[in-house]
Amino acid sequence: MRLDWITNNLEQIGQLTLSHLWLTLLPTLIGLLVSIPLGYLAFSYRRLHTFIVGGTSLFYTIPSLALFILMPQILGTKILDPMNIVVALVIYTIALLVRVVADGLDSVSPDVVKAAEGIGYTRLQTFFKIQLPISVPTILSGLRVVVVANISIVTMAAVIGVAQLGTLFTMGFTRRLFVPILVGLVVCLLLALVLDRLLVLLSNRLTPWSQKGAM
Repeated sequence: MRLDWITNNLEQIGQLTLSHLWLTLLPTLIGLLVSIPLGYLAFSYRRLHTFIVGGTSLFYTIPSLALFILMPQILGTKILDPMNIVVALVIYTIALLVRVVADGLDSVSPDVVKAAEGIGYTRLQTFFKIQLPISVPTILSGLRVVVVANISIVTMAAVIGVAQLGTLFTMGFTRRLFVPILVGLVVCLLLALVLDRLLVLLSNRLTPWSQKGAM
């Protein structure tokens, strides 16, 4: 193995890592913000639960490469525009998180909700001050899965020419070099581990009443 390839391409590896991180985190955040109200609707209106949860879950059955190629036709963007990847991953994030949010809200004891309403909380106050905080561990557990999945899916964008860590895979295959492929795998794994740990710390910070390290 030509390990000197790593030192000679550190700048490129760093740029691809930052690009990969941005393409992972931005759609994950947007998808979370969209999933919370959708999950709340699915939880609050049982007649809509199957339609909202089942409908959004179906999006995850779309092959990522096919969705990446379809996005320019739908959005009117160029094939190499990173926005195609962002929108596609927002869709995948929503597909996974809406059910998680609905289940998290459903896990809140009805007695707690009634107690909040009994002291004069409005529906919105009950949601933001009681239901959502209690649902945080469940939502963040689902978010951990989403982040790891998105890190993996982003690599597929290299096939259509969008630069990120997946570019190291295509580079390695086309040039018959093993080191770029290995570097891409290791950095993706490290990103997944670091982001997962950060989400665990965030969960512990937001839910001090829960047992530390339970996740």
